[in-house]
Amino acid sequence: MKDALRILALLLALPALAGAAKPRLVPDVSQNSIEIRYSFTGAELLLFGAILYPGGRAPDANTQVAVVVRGPTEPLVVREKQKVAGIWMNVESARFRSAPAFYAVASSKPLSKLIDERTAAIYELGLQNLQLSPGTGNAPEVQRRFEAGLIDMRRRQQAYFEDPKGVTITEGVLYRARLTIPAQVPVGNYTAETFLIQDGKVIAGAVRDIRIEKTGFERFVAWAADRWSLVYGLVSVALSLLLGWGASAIFRRG
Repeated sequence: MKDALRILALLLALPALAGAAKPRLVPDVSQNSIEIRYSFTGAELLLFGAILYPGGRAPDANTQVAVVVRGPTEPLVVREKQKVAGIWMNVESARFRSAPAFYAVASSKPLSKLIDERTAAIYELGLQNLQLSPGTGNAPEVQRRFEAGLIDMRRRQQAYFEDPKGVTITEGVLYRARLTIPAQVPVGNYTAETFLIQDGKVIAGAVRDIRIEKTGFERFVAWAADRWSLVYGLVSVALSLLLGWGASAIFRRG
C-alpha cells in the first residue's frame, strides 16, 4: 500500500518537476519610459537578459529567442481608393476593432525556421500572424486584402517591421536585441515580450512594460487638444489665419 502511494505521489509530482526543469528568462529593457519632446527623432530600444538553466546544466545550443514590442491597440477604418471616371475615390472600406499602432519583432533566426505556423499564430509571432480583430461583415477574401493593405501601409510608415536576425545570443546564456522606435509613434502603453524557443516550441516567456509619453509643451498641447477640443480647434484656425496674413504682409512689403 505504501509503495503504491509513493508511486502515485511521484506521478503527481512529475508535471511540476518537468516544469521546473525548463529554462527561464530574466529580461529587461534599456528604457521603461520614453519621452517625446519637440526634438524627438526616434529612439533605440535595447532588450536584453539572461537565460537561466535549472540545476546549473550547460546551455542548450538549440535555444533561440524572439522579442516583440507592440504599441497601444486602436480601432480604425481602412479605405481603398479606386479610379472612377478619372477621379480617385474611396470605394470600399474595412473596420478593425483593434490593431496595434506599433509592432516590431526580432528573432535569433527567421521565425519560419524556429516554430511552425500554428505556434506562430498562437503567440502572434510575425506580421502575418497579427490578430487584427475585423469589425465588418466583409467576405473573408476581402478582409484578407484589407489586412494585407494595412500591414503594407504600416510597414512603409516603419510602424510595423520584422528583423529575422535581430537577436544575438552569447554562449547560450545572454541575449540582446535592438529595435528602433520611430519618431511618429503614438503615446501610450507598450509591451516588450520575450519568448524562449526550443525544438520548435515556446518553452518560456516574459513581459516588460514600456510607457511612451509627451513632455513639456508637447504634452500641454496634446492635453489641451483632448480636454478642450473646440477651443483648441478655434485657436489653431486663428493662428493659421494670423500666420497667413503675416506672411502675405511681408511679401507685399518686399
